[in-house]
Amino acid sequence: MPRTVPPWEIKREVYIKAEDETDPKYGHAPMERSPNELIRYGVINLNKPAGPTSHEVAAWTKKLLRLEVIGHGGTLEAQLLS
Repeated sequence: MPRTVPPWEIKREVYIKAEDETDPKYGHAPMERSPNELIRYGVINLNKPAGPTSHEVAAWTKKLLRLEVIGHGGTLEAQLLS
């Protein structure tokens, strides 16, 4: 049986095709964004507890963060793994 090479033992090289900078009128680096920008354009990973509906949790989050609009990408129901 042939021995497989673990991923950390594989030599990898990074090739840079071109270096460039983003025009500031189109935005800036994530670490330079204000808290308001992060909330306005960001994503919240939420571990919803059992009980409240996805709609209720979205409404509570909207109220807590004082947002005009909020939504969720599908169900927020927990998946049980056995």
